[in-house]
Amino acid sequence: MIVHFVGGPLAGLKLATTEDPWAGSWFSTEGAAEWTLYVPVHRDPVTGEVMAEERTTAPRSR
Repeated sequence: MIVHFVGGPLAGLKLATTEDPWAGSWFSTEGAAEWTLYVPVHRDPVTGEVMAEERTTAPRSR
């Protein structure tokens, strides 16, 4: 399955995952002080590709 990120720091990037359903996850870019939650908002029924949008950010704990 391919996840396409829309908005936020990962906008325009793609993530290859397993074939299992993807429920979303927290991500941080290298050197970033914040984590961003991306959630699936659309799944193409033919290809299974997912569009994920930014939902919220949280400070990174050290």
